[in-house]
Amino acid sequence: MSELLLTAYDGSILGPIAKVLGWVMNGVYSLMEMIGIENVSLSIFIFTILVYSCMFPLTYKQQKFSKLSQKMQPELQAINKKYKDKKDQASMMAMNEETQAVYEKYGVSMMGSCAQMLIQMPLFFALYRVFMNVPAYITSVKGAFLPLVEGIMKTEGFADKMTTLVTDLRIATFPTVDFTVTDADVLTNYTVDVLNKLNTTGWDSLREAFPALTATIDSSYEVISDINSFFVFNISDTPWNIITTSFADKNFLMIFGALMIPVVSYLTQMLNIKLMPQASGGNDQNDAMAQQMKMMNRMMPLFSLFICFTVPVGLGFYWIVSALVRVVQQFFLNKHFEKIDLEDIIRKNQEKAKKKREKMGISENQIKNAARMNTRQMVDANRHQLSTAEKEAELEKANEFKANAKAGSMTAKANMVREFNERNNKK
Repeated sequence: MSELLLTAYDGSILGPIAKVLGWVMNGVYSLMEMIGIENVSLSIFIFTILVYSCMFPLTYKQQKFSKLSQKMQPELQAINKKYKDKKDQASMMAMNEETQAVYEKYGVSMMGSCAQMLIQMPLFFALYRVFMNVPAYITSVKGAFLPLVEGIMKTEGFADKMTTLVTDLRIATFPTVDFTVTDADVLTNYTVDVLNKLNTTGWDSLREAFPALTATIDSSYEVISDINSFFVFNISDTPWNIITTSFADKNFLMIFGALMIPVVSYLTQMLNIKLMPQASGGNDQNDAMAQQMKMMNRMMPLFSLFICFTVPVGLGFYWIVSALVRVVQQFFLNKHFEKIDLEDIIRKNQEKAKKKREKMGISENQIKNAARMNTRQMVDANRHQLSTAEKEAELEKANEFKANAKAGSMTAKANMVREFNERNNKK
């Protein structure tokens, strides 16, 4: 297993996550292999459904927060309106306290679904790494390359030929291949990485670079093509390369099929966004977040539309499958939330929050008293804050009052004591 992971992504955060996901995908492929099905595309399909099924509890929490957030927007808007023109510190503090009280009332966190997003985003990026380098994670796929790799490494000057191939075809690998190393295991993995990135044109270049291995290259290409096939496409090929090569051959059916991959990716993501509950405003911060979400919802499908032309077909297929899985989940979630009683959820959330505070030794009265005390202290502090000029004026008034004190008064006696002390200190 350690040899297998030599060319896996080795990032400190995403690397371990990618290895775990790769281990799961390897298990899916192995189970399919046991029943005679060896196809990475089908493995991606099953694996994607499995991953999104495991993440469904997080998705459910996000959707529940969105529904509760929509329900409490009128109260948040009322608070925002109440303190709209008040920018002093006491008012801002009171506004935050009232806003927090609304969130506590509905039993949700002010952070919303940020925790769920923080969990999901590393998974998505790690999955990207797995699909970009499948042989590093699926043992059987890597094994399909090994007979050809053995022949290549036995060819004299293979390191220079492979380096030239990488340069001419502009092949990008992670980590970057280096055929000047002497470790045979590392060279084997690097060679697999390069072969996995070859499109149809790249395999033709490989035949030219290693003419003595033409028969081995042809047989390996046939096996790997079956493993990597997605309908009539190779998942390692890019739609743009398919379009350009098919245009030269006037194969318009292939051109249409390659165009449909980014188009379908865009359409499925747009459908998913349409079904999702949309964020609404409530205060300036929520309005800004809502606008950012709308902008992201516009840009992400467009990003997938354009990027799908230049990434492997397998990654585009993953985006399509994942969007379709989210569409199905979202459809049933919408039906579910139409039937459930949100008021009941709010009551349960309030009870959970109350019990949590009680475990921490905080009572409801303590929270209310603390809120009132904080606001009162802030107001008192503002009231007693004096500028330098005001302090000097107050000091002059005090000195004047002392100088004009009546004989025999407490102030006059205090002045006499002060003068006596000052004379003694001078001696």
